[in-house]
Parts: sequence; C-alpha cells; structure tokens
Amino acid sequence: MNVLKFGGTSVKSAENIKKVISIILNHRQNGDVLGAVVLSAMSGVTNQLIEIGRMAATNNPDYLELIRGIEERHFNVIKSLIPIKEQSKVFATVRGTVNELEDLLRGVSLIRELSDRTLDLVMSFGERLSCLVISECLKSKGVPARFCDARQLIRTDAQFSMAEVEETATNQQIKDYFSTIGADLPIVTGFIGSTAQNETTTLGRGGSDYTASILGAALNADFIDIWTDVDGMMTADPRKVPNAFNIPTITYAEAMELSHFGAKVIYPPTLQPAFAKNIPIRILNTFNASHEGTVISRTADRRDFTITGISSIDDIVLVNIQGSGMIGVAGVSAKLFSTLAHYKISVILISQASSEHSICFAIEPRNADRVREILEAEFATEILHGHIDNISIERDLSIIATVGEGMKKSSGIAGKLFSVLGKNGVNIIAIAQGSSEINISVVINKNNLSKALNAMHNVFFQSEARILNLYLVGAGLIGRTLLQQIQAQYEYLRTEKSLRICLVGVSNTKKMLLDPKGIDLTNWQERLSSEGVTTSLPAFVDKLKDYNLPNSVFIDCTADKDIPLFYEPLLNANVSIVTPNKVANSGPYADYKRLQRATVRRGVKFLYETNVGAGLPIINTLQGLMTSGDRFLKIEAILSGTLSYIFNTFRPGVSFAEVVREAKAKGFTEPDPREDLSGMDVARKILILAREAGFELEPSDVTINNLLPESCIAAPSIPAFFEELERNNAFFENLLQEAENRNEKLRYVATFENGKVTIELRSVGFEHPFYSLSGADNIISFTTERYKERPLVIKGPGAGAEVTATGVFADVVSIGSYLA
Repeated sequence: MNVLKFGGTSVKSAENIKKVISIILNHRQNGDVLGAVVLSAMSGVTNQLIEIGRMAATNNPDYLELIRGIEERHFNVIKSLIPIKEQSKVFATVRGTVNELEDLLRGVSLIRELSDRTLDLVMSFGERLSCLVISECLKSKGVPARFCDARQLIRTDAQFSMAEVEETATNQQIKDYFSTIGADLPIVTGFIGSTAQNETTTLGRGGSDYTASILGAALNADFIDIWTDVDGMMTADPRKVPNAFNIPTITYAEAMELSHFGAKVIYPPTLQPAFAKNIPIRILNTFNASHEGTVISRTADRRDFTITGISSIDDIVLVNIQGSGMIGVAGVSAKLFSTLAHYKISVILISQASSEHSICFAIEPRNADRVREILEAEFATEILHGHIDNISIERDLSIIATVGEGMKKSSGIAGKLFSVLGKNGVNIIAIAQGSSEINISVVINKNNLSKALNAMHNVFFQSEARILNLYLVGAGLIGRTLLQQIQAQYEYLRTEKSLRICLVGVSNTKKMLLDPKGIDLTNWQERLSSEGVTTSLPAFVDKLKDYNLPNSVFIDCTADKDIPLFYEPLLNANVSIVTPNKVANSGPYADYKRLQRATVRRGVKFLYETNVGAGLPIINTLQGLMTSGDRFLKIEAILSGTLSYIFNTFRPGVSFAEVVREAKAKGFTEPDPREDLSGMDVARKILILAREAGFELEPSDVTINNLLPESCIAAPSIPAFFEELERNNAFFENLLQEAENRNEKLRYVATFENGKVTIELRSVGFEHPFYSLSGADNIISFTTERYKERPLVIKGPGAGAEVTATGVFADVVSIGSYLA
C-alpha cells in the first residue's frame, strides 16, 4: 500500500492537475493499493493567504481582490477538468469555503490583529480548497475519492505556525478514520492539524510532506511517494550547480542532513515517522513520471563517490560569544542553549573552540537582533564582570554542508574540501563536523556561495569534467589560434582528461563580450562582433570579479604595457593568469617579486612559459632545476626567432639589407625591423631567465652592444632605415667575412654569467652548441652545478602564433591539473 503526496507545483494549474490525476489512475490500473493522497495548496496560494491576512490586519481592503484571484484559480480548474453538469455543486462548495475565509478576515480587519493562531487558520484554506477541487475532479474520472480534512486526523500541541504532533493520539485518530471509509480514497489536506480544543494548527512550511509520512507510518505503508517538480534528490541544487545530477538511493541519515542544510526537496521532519517504521520514501517528479527518482531508506546502494551530496543554506547569521571568563567554567553552554530553547530560537550549526574561549552558532537572520537582546540580558552579570567580552553578530553568511555515509573513516575529505575552497579564495569562517562523520559543514561569505558550491561539486563529483572558466584579452593572431586549438581539443580534454574549458569573456582592441553561461567556441567571433560592447579593460576585470566563478583563468595574449597593471588585483581575487606578455616580468624587480608573492599567498597560478621561447619548455625546466636545488652558473641563449633567421640566412653574396627585407616580407620582424634589431626583446627574455634563476636584476643591469650603426638607428623612416642599411653593407659583410675566416658563424647571443647580462653579436665555432642552429629556431644553454661539463640545451621553434598558442594552451591545461 502506498501513500502519495503532491506538492504545490504539481497542483498549480489545471494542466498540472491532469498529470496528478494520470499518475493516480495509472497506480489504480496497475493494481497498486493507494492508502491516501495528500495534497498541498496550489503553488503560491499559501504566500498569498499570508499576505491577505496581513493586509486585513492593517485594514487594507485590497485583500478582497486577492481572495477573488484565489477563488478564480480554483474555479478555472473546475471548468477545465469537471464535466459541466457536475460543476455547479463544486462551485457552490468552493464558494462556501471562500465565504468562510472572508468572514474570518473581516474579523481580523475589525480587531486589527493577526495572531499566529489566526494566521494558521487563514493558511489552512489553501490545502482545503485544493483538496476539495481535486477530490471532485477524481470523482468525475471514476475514482471513489473522499475529501479528508487532516484536522480530523493530526493532533498537535498549541505551538501555532510550527506545531508538534502528538503521536499517540494522531495514530489512533488515523486508524479510527481509515476503519470507516471502506474502498474510498482519502484526499487529505497536507500541512494542517488541530489541537485537542479543535484549534487549527500548521506543521511548518513543507508540512504536507510530513502529513504524508505521518499517515504512511500509522497505516504501515509499503512506500511513501513524494511527488514534486524535480527528479528526486540531487547532488546539489541544480539552480546553483548546473552539473548536479540525481542521487538514486540515499539513507535516512544522509537525507536528514541534506534537508536540514537547505535541500528543499523534502521537509526534514518528514523523515522521522518513516524512519521509525522503516518505510522507504520515494522522491518522484510529477512532470517526468517515468524517472525512477530517489529512494530514501535505511541503506543505500554502493556509490562511485565518497560523498552523497552538497546542500546549502543561503542566508544565515553567526552569533559569537567569547571571553576569557568562559574557559573551564561549567554550565555556560547549558545556559546559552537552554535560553535559546526557552525563546524557541532554532540553532542551525554550533562550533566551539577547544580552549572554551568562544562559542559560535548559526541562526536565521530574522532572529539576529532578538537573540542579541536576549543574550545580553541573560549574560548581563558575566558581561559586567568581564567574563564575557562581547556578543557579536556576523551577517551575510551562508552554510555549505558536505554529506555522505561514505565519509565515515575516509581520509582526505576535509583536506579536499578546504583545499578547493582555498584555491578559489573562499574563506572559511566556521567549521562543524558531527561525530557521526557523515557531515562537514562550513560557514562562508554569502557572495562566495555559488563559486564554492560549483568548485566543490567539480572536485567531489568528477563524473562531470572539471571546469576552467577562461577570460581572454587579446583576440589577435595568437588569441585566435589559441581558441582554435582549444576547440579542436575540446572533446579530447573532456572525455580523456575530465577537463571542460569554458570561454566566459573575450576581448580585442575594439570590442569585448562576457557571458557567465559561456561563449560557444564555434561562433565567438560572430558574437563578439554582434553583441560585443566597446572594450574597457577596467570594466572587463570588474565583470570577471562580479561573476566570481570558480577556477577562473585570465589570459593576456597581448604585448600591452597597461594590462599587467591588473595582474596583482586579479591574483588577489584568486584568478590565475596565463600570458606570453613579457612586460610584467621584465619591469622593475620589485613588481616581479610582488606578483610572485601574490601567487603563493593566494594559492593561484601565474604562468608565463611563453615569455621566453614561445612553446619551448624553457621556464618550466629552469624552475624544475631550481626547485630541486641546482644552482645556475651561466645561461647562454639565442632568444629571437627573427635574429636567428637573419643570421642563419646571411651569407656571402647576399646583402644584409636584402636578408632583413626578406625576413620582414615573411612576417618574421615587427613593422619596423629596428625593434627586433635593437635587442630589447632579447633583453627582456634573458632578464626573465636570470630572475627565474634566483638573481635580483633590474632592466638597467642588462648591457646591449648595438648591432646597428648609429646612422641606421637614427633614420627618420623605415625606407630611410633600409637605405642606411645598404650604405653600411660593408660593415656587416666585414663581420661575416671575419667569422668565415675563422670557420665560425655569426650569432646574436644573450649571456648571463657572474651576475652580468650581455647581449651582443658573436661568432661561434663548430664546437659550440649554437653553431648548427638553423632557420628561426631558438636555443638555450644552461650551465649549472649539475650540468657543468655538458650544459643542458633546449632547442626548437621560438616564435610563431601556432607554437606560442600551444605554450599558452599547455599552461592553461596545467592549471586544470592543479585543480584536480
């Protein structure tokens, strides 16, 4: 035998009620025995009734219009679902019930008072009306339905608005009633009960679930089915965590913890009667009736995950009582919580320091000021004598509870939880863990709730890929190539590496586009063009911070000198940075170190492998050697693909100017080749390597021996520069000839040795590793304590959009691994 309960959304409209009727008819056609059907008020009606009662108490006549609206909603159901010839008697019954409500509210309006007792009676009309109408709808379909007012069945105390059920009297009344109804199917009003004096009470918001559980326990039902608007209990609230998924089976204890900490699918007291009788509760979806939903019982199926679910309470306040006079004093906690119980203040979470110096507890925000007044009065003597320093209230907080039977005796759960929150810059204000070991709860700032939930869900439930949220500034050649590479590898990363990359923001010099739901990699250019707004880097960064998404990565694919000014604020906001932009790391040493310290302090990543050698593993290799304790003695490098190409191409019979023109035509140089030939770009790169090797060097410590004659440098235009280059051809041919005479080759080399950095044109012999360099390749030679006899050499393409984008991509993926 089953007891069914349908929530407010299930009976919201005629269309929805059709689905309810269909479910009931299917049960009967399948031969299932239905003990009772419990119904909530139509969605929104209870809130309207509360508002109507308050309006009447202030003598606001507009409440009558709201009553008409409620009546009309029920009349519409009658018109839609009941044959015309049967409608008049149902209209009359509903009209009579509404008249009773109007009479009650007229009295409220006259005395200008709405007590909890009267409000409970006002709220009862929601369930009474829905059950009246739906029982008649079922009758018209041939179901022997019988309207049942739960006030005949559920005996409670007189604690209005949150009445406690008197179990013995209630069970007897239920058994007496059901012994008299024969084959009829009771359609029972949820949420309401009555005292021994027949005063109407309510069981708390969500109390219709509780009514179904009380009935199921009293009738020894086989199942209690709670029909709602979701596919059972979920691993997290899907409105906050899009990747949340259904939990097929769950224990009573787990469900109790999740529902207490904010999971709205089931009302917490519902579980107690079912648990006492070991009756499974099924959470099912009225709008997806074929889904198996969630079964709550004494045991649950074995799972792939250590935890079962994550729930949250969005808005709480934390009350903190502290003082040295509390240490070792017996009875302080007893006095505190007995006082709160006396005033019926519900405590959500408790945490106490082991030193007994402080106790903090979480409560609903509406009780905050009242609790402060109560405790200041109760502990007035202790405060006066300095035993208690103060009673503080911290607002705008949330609680997240991580729940699961699998957490028992499983090591590393707390570490994983704290690690992922720390990596995303979420500060934990208070912690509580029960001795049952199935719940770890943390209190955090409310504005970090969504970020924390999504980050935790990604870590604990990795059946779905971890998500990296990317913000790309610089959608030029490198940026476009990067997005093409990400698109090409998207499925591989998702399926093989459990990593999903989501482009949230993109910007070029003219327009920017941000969308927290993600920007499709197949049409980002079209969206940027059609939906983008004028680029403003401060606005871009502000939006990034406002979204506050977990696992955020800012990618700077520009050479802009101003963008690095935002790096430190981004790191302090726990946003990782990946960039080929050399400006930040080659400026003043103090700025470089400040960014390094920020990454350590905030636990985020600042990756810039592509600052030197594009996609070559130069900086990672250097950092690995440093971490392992090696010491650098010398660094020699050819760090410009442009200059590498020029001197590998320069040969007898070809003028130097001709080679530079060819390099420019192939896109190897900047529009003005002097920017490459000046050596400044090489200077930045070798300075970065020296700093990574542990040396405190400023840009002024780099010596560049000019490659170009002064007349070339001073030329007023690019054509004039090439003219000067032709005039000075003999100078370069002479350098080439001298090298040829020594069987050597010209190379533009940056050298760091003995604390000094020098950049110059040199000739090297065949024994030197740079002798055989070809094309536009870069080459780096590290001489260290461990690589002294034979230096460590790294060689390969050191320029170009493809290899640079590949290096940036590799840094991005490494952040995804770090977040695992």
